[in-house]
Amino acid sequence: MNEPRWLDAAQQHDWRAFVDGSIRLNEIMDRDLKSKHGLSLSEYEILVRLSEAPERRLRMAELAEHVSQSRSRLSHTCSRLETQGLVMRDNCPNDKRGVYAHLTPEGFAALERAARDHVETVRAFFVDVIEPEELAAIGRAFTAVIKRISEAS
Repeated sequence: MNEPRWLDAAQQHDWRAFVDGSIRLNEIMDRDLKSKHGLSLSEYEILVRLSEAPERRLRMAELAEHVSQSRSRLSHTCSRLETQGLVMRDNCPNDKRGVYAHLTPEGFAALERAARDHVETVRAFFVDVIEPEELAAIGRAFTAVIKRISEAS
């Protein structure tokens, strides 16, 4: 059995800073969205992805890939959004097993309201505390991470 390639002290420090910072940032964004708009961060992300899609709709399987949720979890989350009138689901006309999620006009309006506050949170706790060249490096780094994960899948 091969010995693991352990992280050195600097790598361990950077890795821990990423993990801790990501968790805390997600907690802040989730808390702010819930307290101001009654939306969780995962619900907000669903509304964002649907708003960016053609005709503001996606197949549930495609939406699950975009929001990094299991199909089961996504189904429960969309049920909550449906109850609130923010999302509507219906069957695909050409594939009886497929289901579309549609962003309703009410959902789009809720997203527009939430986005105003959400962007301020993102700026205050992420964008504005990072130098522009560091932000660009983060973008490049996570593009590489996403590519590696996609290749491994």
